[in-house]
Amino acid sequence: MPHHSSHPAPPARAHRVAVIVDEGSNPFELGVATELFGLRRPELDRPWYDFTLCAARPRVRMHAGMFTLSEVAGLEAVDAADTVIAPNRPDPQEAPSPPVLAALRRAADRGARLVSLCTGAFTLAAAGVLDGRRATTHWRWAEVFSAMYPRVRLDPGILFVDDGDVLTAAGSAAALDLGLHLIRRDHGAEVANAVSRRLVFAGHRDGGQRQFIPRPVPEVPDTSLAPVLAWARERLHEPLTVADLAARAAVSQATLHRRFRAEVGTTPLAWLTAERVDLACRLIERGEERLEVVAHASGLGTAANLRAQVRRRTGLSPSAYRHRFGRTAGRA
Repeated sequence: MPHHSSHPAPPARAHRVAVIVDEGSNPFELGVATELFGLRRPELDRPWYDFTLCAARPRVRMHAGMFTLSEVAGLEAVDAADTVIAPNRPDPQEAPSPPVLAALRRAADRGARLVSLCTGAFTLAAAGVLDGRRATTHWRWAEVFSAMYPRVRLDPGILFVDDGDVLTAAGSAAALDLGLHLIRRDHGAEVANAVSRRLVFAGHRDGGQRQFIPRPVPEVPDTSLAPVLAWARERLHEPLTVADLAARAAVSQATLHRRFRAEVGTTPLAWLTAERVDLACRLIERGEERLEVVAHASGLGTAANLRAQVRRRTGLSPSAYRHRFGRTAGRA
């Protein structure tokens, strides 16, 4: 049996993240970025992100004048960053400052990864880096965005869009989803799950899930799906079906679908598949090289299905995923 490692090998150097703060930026998204990329995580035993707050001027007032950030770095920090997070705005129809737009264009020209959270998509669009690309923003501003930037392929109904080197998140809470997705891309599923546990947050919500989940008050309060989800996670290697989940929840399949849509924001089958792929990725990271074993242990059945599902959800083949995140990644 192969030797198992807790985490994939650390990268050679820390990935540099620069968060641009502009006048009126929302402190929630700033806090999310700081929590995910700025805090030290010695429990992971790997270089974490090199995190910098920067602005066009050394003092910046936050949204509604709640407080002022002082002594932040200048926009030259953007020119050295691997990932640049664009600022959001309380009024997205107000034009961002020209120095911020220029910094974002320079970052795009040299191939840096660009990220927006909530109305930060307006800033990226104003810089011209979203033209012809898929993106999302907060549902409340979707019509305004489409009217202002018709060349952007806006998808206003989902949590986040990963368009390769440009990623956009919807409402404020979706910033956590996109941030964990970035950590997953950079460090693998095992590390992303460890960070999500530290945050007491769902480890993996697919970006295609809906932004706005209506939650009408039922006449008789429903019990949570949490016990069913926990039960299923312990049995992913078994041939679980939607019918099995419905039986465990003691409801019809139609009712289960409604409850999944209301509580989880996706279908039972999509959730089950995502959980199985997540488990498969962790097994690959820990050193299992036999695809048939990974497919069986994760409930994906065959090596062919494993290849298809891992590629669809991570953009990598299992072998490429192992090379990037496995126990020998980064070693000579």
